[in-house]
Amino acid sequence: MVYVITEPCIDVKDRSCIDECPVDCIYEGPRMLYIQPDECIDCAACEPVCPVEAIFYEDDIPQVWEEFITINSEWFEDSVTGLDSPGGAATVGPQDVDHPKVATWEV
Repeated sequence: MVYVITEPCIDVKDRSCIDECPVDCIYEGPRMLYIQPDECIDCAACEPVCPVEAIFYEDDIPQVWEEFITINSEWFEDSVTGLDSPGGAATVGPQDVDHPKVATWEV
């Protein structure tokens, strides 16, 4: 994984990052957005347009939000969404499930 979306995105989902992503690797759950780790090309286009500063390069994530590396990755596994590597967010559209931790996250 290269870029990760963290806690400030929960219940905000501005979507500016989606418009900037050249490879369509930012997917939408009910409460937040997720970056598909295998599809992200490390272009950094999403990071500066996020109005709530929720997107970080994985090595630069504040310690308090480090668990979002796992949360973003696990969201694409069969046990959560079953998306794996679908080849573009526009193809699958918004999903009806968040990662279990995000679904119950207190903001």
